[in-house]
Amino acid sequence: MLSFVCRRLFFAVILLFVVSAFTYVIFAALPSDPAALTCGKNCRPEVIAQNRVRLGYDKSIPEQYGNFLKGIVSGRTYGAGEGVHCPAPSLGYSFRKHQCVTDLITRTLPVTASVALGAFVLWMLIGIGLGTMAALKRGRWPDRLATGFSVIGISLPTFFIGLLGIMVFVIWTGLLPFPRYEGITADPAKWFMSLILPWFTLAVVSASSYIRLTRNGILEVMNEEFVRLGLAKGLKRRTLIVKYVMRAALLPIVTIAGLDFAALLGGAVITESVFSLPGMGKLSIMAVNDSDLSILVATTLVAATFIVIANALVDILYGFLDPRVRTY
Repeated sequence: MLSFVCRRLFFAVILLFVVSAFTYVIFAALPSDPAALTCGKNCRPEVIAQNRVRLGYDKSIPEQYGNFLKGIVSGRTYGAGEGVHCPAPSLGYSFRKHQCVTDLITRTLPVTASVALGAFVLWMLIGIGLGTMAALKRGRWPDRLATGFSVIGISLPTFFIGLLGIMVFVIWTGLLPFPRYEGITADPAKWFMSLILPWFTLAVVSASSYIRLTRNGILEVMNEEFVRLGLAKGLKRRTLIVKYVMRAALLPIVTIAGLDFAALLGGAVITESVFSLPGMGKLSIMAVNDSDLSILVATTLVAATFIVIANALVDILYGFLDPRVRTY
C-alpha cells in the first residue's frame, strides 16, 4: 500500500509541474500586452517599453517561467530598483491592484472554501440520502419524489436557483438576511447566515446528479450474485445493504465527489457573483474584466492544483476501498 501511495503522489507532483508550465505558457502567449495594459489609455511607446522591462516581459517565455517558479520557492521582487517584494510562495504581482497575488488569493480562498465545504456536505447528504431511499423504495412514491427532485435540480441553472432563493427567503418572507459575507472568526453566527443560501443553491444543483448516481449504483449492485447469496444464507437485508452494497455502490461516487469538490475550490463563479461573495470566483471575473494576467494565471494554477491533489487523494482512497486498484 505504501508503494501505491508514493507512486500516486509522485505522478501528482509531475502532473502539477506540467499543468503549471502549460498554463503559464498559454497566458504568456496571449496577444494582449501586459506592459500596455498597465500603462493607461494615453501611453507612449517608450513608456510601454520601460514597462515591459519593469515587469520582466522583455525576457523569453522559459526565463519568465523560471522566474515564476523561483518566486514560488523563494519569493520575488517586482519592478525596477527596490520594487515590491512578494514573499514565498509568490504567484505574481498585480500592477492594477498594486498587491501581491498571493495576498489576494489568501484573502479570497477562505470564502470559497467556506462555500465549497458547506455545499459539499449538504449535497452529499441530500444526494446519497435521497438516492438510497429511491433505490430501496423503487417504483413507489419516495422513488418518484426523489427522481422528480433530481430532474428539477438538473434542469434549473445555478443563477436562477440563487435568485429564486433570494426572492423567497430574503424579499418575500424575510426569513434570512441578504447574504453579506462575514468571516467565521469575526462573527460565526453571521458567517453561517450569510452562507445558507449559497450552500442551498449549490446543493440543489449538485445533489440532483448524485441522487441518480446513488440510485442506479445501488440497484446495479443489488442484482449482483453475492447479494442474492447473502440473502439466501439468512443475512439481514439492512446489514447486507450497509456493509456491502453501499460500499460497492459508492465507489464511483467517491471519484466524482472528490473532483467536484476540488473544482468548486477553484471558485464558484456564478454563485459568488449572485450573492456578492468575495471569493476566488469573483476575483477571477474581476481579473478578466481588468485583463489582469497575473491574477488569471495564479487563480487558474490554484484551481488546477486542487483538482490534481483531489485526483491523487481519490486514487489513494480507491486503493483503501478496493484492494484490486493497488495493482495498477
